[in-house]
Amino acid sequence: MSIAILFGGSGAERFEGCELSMTVSSKKRENGGMTPLFRRKAAPGGRSVTLIRKSGCHLCDDAERVIEKVCGELGVSWEQKDIADDRELYDQYWEQIPVVLVDGRQHTFWRVDESRLRKELAG
Repeated sequence: MSIAILFGGSGAERFEGCELSMTVSSKKRENGGMTPLFRRKAAPGGRSVTLIRKSGCHLCDDAERVIEKVCGELGVSWEQKDIADDRELYDQYWEQIPVVLVDGRQHTFWRVDESRLRKELAG
């Protein structure tokens, strides 16, 4: 696990409005199975946020308030998913909840920094 992930970063490098991410191929490639992929970032209105949570979690309630505020101000759609309702989400995220995904990619976990989320969605 990278230090960026531990502290809520995506680990992706940014270059002139594009994101460089690595995707894993289902077939092993000579370069280790990783393929660079460049994507232009979407405008704020086209972004989406997903809060992965569980009931009775006070950090999840805190995260919901931050997400609701930031997304409401920026006009970004957001949704909640409960790990109790989805075994795959539970297996993947149970140690990290709440987890925030932006456009399907992990943005942060445990605590949501309002200014960092706003910067990600507006940038």
